[in-house]
Order: sequence, then structure tokens, then C-alpha cells
Amino acid sequence: MKAILPVLLLTAAISLSACGNTQGERALSGAGIGAATGAVGTALVGGHVIAGTAIGAGVGAIAGAVTDESEIDLD
Repeated sequence: MKAILPVLLLTAAISLSACGNTQGERALSGAGIGAATGAVGTALVGGHVIAGTAIGAGVGAIAGAVTDESEIDLD
């Protein structure tokens, strides 16, 4: 369970990182979602929460910035 949880949380963060109309909005929403996912994920598996938050924010921001709004349409 501990091994699969971070993978599931990362997948959810990347999937939701395309929320927004512009590249900047997607990067910002991706960073927020990634930070929250990283914090919760590391807290659940017993890691360092601040490091998990920073890594999640970085991954989410990058995923949001490189994702085109037409790739993932949640509307």
C-alpha cells in the first residue's frame, strides 16, 4: 500500500494540473494541486512533509505548464 499511494497521488495531481485556460493558470493550479498532493502523500507514508510539498509543487507546476488545455478537458 505504501508503494502504490505516491504513484496514485502523483497521477491524480498530473491529471488535474491542466485546470486553467492559459499556460500560467495551468502551472499555478498544477503547483497548488501538486503541493497538496505531495504534503498529504508524504504525511501518509511517513516522509518529510516539506520536501514532499516542494517536490509536488514543482512536478505539478511543470505538468500544468506543459499540458495544453485541449489535452485534458474537465468541463
